Order: sequence, then C-alpha cells, then structure tokens
Amino acid sequence: MQTLNSRKNAYTSDHPDLTPFFSFGISVDCVVFGYDGVDVKVLVIERGTEPYLGYQAIPGDLVHPQEDAVTATQRVLRDLTGLENIYLEQLYTFAGVDRHPLGRVATIAYFSLLKIGDYNPRPSSWATDAQWMPIQALGEMAFDHKEIFDAALQRLQARVRNQPIGFELLPEEFTLADLQHLYETLLNTQFDKANFRKKILTMDLLIPLDKMQKAVRHRPARLYQFDALRYEALSKRGFHFEL
Repeated sequence: MQTLNSRKNAYTSDHPDLTPFFSFGISVDCVVFGYDGVDVKVLVIERGTEPYLGYQAIPGDLVHPQEDAVTATQRVLRDLTGLENIYLEQLYTFAGVDRHPLGRVATIAYFSLLKIGDYNPRPSSWATDAQWMPIQALGEMAFDHKEIFDAALQRLQARVRNQPIGFELLPEEFTLADLQHLYETLLNTQFDKANFRKKILTMDLLIPLDKMQKAVRHRPARLYQFDALRYEALSKRGFHFEL
C-alpha cells in the first residue's frame, strides 16, 4: 500500500509547476474601531521597519507557519499594541498581486468595535507608536491598508444599522441625546431629533429610569438603559432592529 509520503512525492514529481503556488505568505490585519463618547476612532500604529518605514498602518503581521489566523490576530495585537482578549470578526481576504513589495502576501482582515476607555494601546516590537486616531484624520497608509480600513468602515456602518451593537459603547445609563450622537458619529450622518427619538422609543428597547442627568448646564435629560433581555426575546419573535 502506498504511504502518505510516497503519494506526496509522486504528486510533486508529476506536477513540478505547482511549487510556486505554495510559496505565498499569509498575514492578518486588525481594524479596531473605538468610540470615546465624542469621536469614532481607529487603532493605528507607526511602522518602525521597512517596508513603509514611518507610515501609519493597521496592526498586522505575517501568520507563523504553525499558527492559525485567529490566534495570529491576538498575538499581533498584543505584540504591537499591548491590547489583549479582543473579539474580532472576519471581514475579507485581500490578495492583490502587488500589495506587498517583498513578495506575494494575502491578508485576512478582521474588524472590531470597542469602548475606548477600556483599552490603552502601548507600542512594542517594531511598532514605534500605537494610538486611537479619529477616522477623519487618517493620512497615507502602508500597503493597501486604507482600502482595508474603508471596507471595514462600510461593514461596521451596515452592522450598526441592523444590530443594536452601538448600545455597548455607551455608559450603562445614557440620554437619548447620547444615543443619537453615537449613531450620527458611527454613520457619519445627521438624524432629525424628533424622528430619531420616536423611532427608538417605538422599538421599546429602552428602560426609562427615574433619574435625570446631573451637573449639566442645560436642562437635565432623562436617563435610560438598554433592555438586552427584551431585545433577545423580540429577536426570537422576528423583530428586526433598523435605523
């Protein structure tokens, strides 16, 4: 009976032209968005090595030979920015022929959305800087990272319109103005105040509290909480969140 190694050797000898197809590099790039109560920002590093020395970049690096891609995302974020235990969702694979000047590298992009106050990035390894940057302030980026960022932003905006993930970025108790500002910032748009509040309240996902804002110069507004249990129950009955 033919052994596995003998089958591999026979296959390789019969198809010598396949060797280049197994010489591609694989990397991961992590687009991490954050909200600080005012702006939507993205985690960027400054590259301290060639290629693209000194350029802004999305945290990313090559996947080790014995490492899976998901494990690589956690290692890359930890090694370059100090962030750990970040949940990331797979976005797309970018595999342009000339996207890396040193050779063919396909990258698997991931994205996430965090509350900035819970995370303090610190550069390490070959990253000379790591910071939260307003998405409008991004400059020229290394590789095709601007294209990756744009794709991640489009996915994020589609997601927040159809799932109430924005509530995770707010304090446990918030005003309707806080909520409107969050969604206007995430979606880069403006909502009519009356229509926005009517739509949100009609969804019946908020718990009105017997509390008002404190230490504000304007008239104090009522505070609310997101009712996660009710959202889960409504979703099982076919409710669809949409802004």
